[in-house]
Amino acid sequence: MFEDVFYQVGIVLAVAAAGGALALALRQPLIVAFIAVGILLGPTGTGWVTAADELDLFARLGISVLLFVVGLKLDLHIIRTMGAVALATGLGQVLFTSVVGYLLALAMGITPVAALYVAIALTFSSTIIIVKLLSDKREVDSLHGRIAIGFLIVQDIVVVLVMIGITAMGQAGEATSLGREALLVLGKGALLLGVIGLLMRFVLGDLLHRLAHSQELLVLFAIAWAVLWASVGERLGFSKEVGAFLAGISIASTPYRELIGARLVSLRDFLLLFFFVDLGAGLDLDALGANLLPAAALSLFVLVGNPLIVMVIMGAMGYRKRTGFLAGLTVAQISEFSLILAALGLSIGHIDEDTVGLITLVGLVTISISTYMILYSHWLYDRLSPWLGAFERRVAYREEDGDQDEGGYDVVLVGLGRFGAGIGRALRGRACRLLAVDFDPELVRRHAQEGYATHYGDAEDPEFINTLPLEQVRWVVSTIRQRDINRALLQTLRQRGYQGKVALSGETGEEAEVLLGFGADMVLIPYADAAREAADRLMAVDPAVCDLHPDGPDQK
Repeated sequence: MFEDVFYQVGIVLAVAAAGGALALALRQPLIVAFIAVGILLGPTGTGWVTAADELDLFARLGISVLLFVVGLKLDLHIIRTMGAVALATGLGQVLFTSVVGYLLALAMGITPVAALYVAIALTFSSTIIIVKLLSDKREVDSLHGRIAIGFLIVQDIVVVLVMIGITAMGQAGEATSLGREALLVLGKGALLLGVIGLLMRFVLGDLLHRLAHSQELLVLFAIAWAVLWASVGERLGFSKEVGAFLAGISIASTPYRELIGARLVSLRDFLLLFFFVDLGAGLDLDALGANLLPAAALSLFVLVGNPLIVMVIMGAMGYRKRTGFLAGLTVAQISEFSLILAALGLSIGHIDEDTVGLITLVGLVTISISTYMILYSHWLYDRLSPWLGAFERRVAYREEDGDQDEGGYDVVLVGLGRFGAGIGRALRGRACRLLAVDFDPELVRRHAQEGYATHYGDAEDPEFINTLPLEQVRWVVSTIRQRDINRALLQTLRQRGYQGKVALSGETGEEAEVLLGFGADMVLIPYADAAREAADRLMAVDPAVCDLHPDGPDQK
């Protein structure tokens, strides 16, 4: 109907905006709405959108940016502390789901080969959807969020190995071919990690420091870096998710990760819209009708069985039932990789279209329902908590011994100029836990070398402010003297629900009154306050200095 790609993209955006607004009014998840838009506009719906290649390009860019942003959250310390539980949970859930899923499929009368495909398809969860939901809830940095991302990456690596194995069997069917492919994958993986490690050690720190003098150039480099390594990952036989994730990790230990992540949030959400629309457009609804009962049984297994096995493993490893429950809910759906796996099996001739339709229907059901489960995870936990005691040891030693989130800060200081640096020194001298923020890379580096906890970022950017660890902060102190920036900072803090106090800076007493009217708890006037501090110090040394001229300052 509409042959021009530009018109088709315009239709997608317009209908997605309308569908998103309707979902928001009905308090429904946007992801479900966007998948429904894809079904509506795709071949099984109106057929208005046929530019599948262009939508797929936008979708792949969105996936790269999403996993890059996730990698930014995981510095090497977090990877070391989360590695064991991520590996145990990821592999344990894969083993449990594949074995039980295979037996269920056989019991339904599915042939052994098709049952194997169904079992493998049920095993993998959607990294993209889960990370998007955790990001929307600001739980990526939480303990359960970090664990979930860890075992999802383990799953992604496993699914890549499975797909390589299936492709090798389809091409040759010989054990020697499969073994050669496995060794090749290991070699490529070691090469990929080695190159990224060398770049982290010798190149990226200084390069990012130079680029940080222009925030626009820094963000452009980050996007290029994400897409480049996503392409390299896919070219080497891994997924673009793995490549983009490693690209994010390579920058995660630098002081620029918060600003980069904040600036990419809007771009990520825009591009991911096309992923969900493309996912919905690719669903073949005509092949789903004959598989309703088997799909319902398998969906129930995924929605309940996968979270249970994660809770069992995490409980045995010493995590609290709350952490296990919240992390377990993230695996209550199958992945878009499952649909790709089914398509691969169909092309090789291992399964028929009915099996593909069954896997597709399970994917549609579990993705839709698990979205609600993750969004309302805390509400679900509050109601199910009394029955979850069996999934927790008497002493949850993992969290007792410090695997939980690190402690916070007392004060966030925005601005490291002369006035801000002076306040910082005074607060540190009083043993305050201080986090300093500035957009000048030279100041950030200098104060980091002096032992400050520092973030590179722009106080005017709401997304960056939302990345700050404000849970325990008692004061946010801004030494910036631009009224519009201070007002934007104050509004962002209030919208986030920050409960502490805010001190802003102004040039004059009149401006102080305006800032107090905005809602600031205190206003600092740098020159006047500095002069007053000097006078206080003089008085402290010689309290009687002002008694020399009792009749006033004009007395000689």
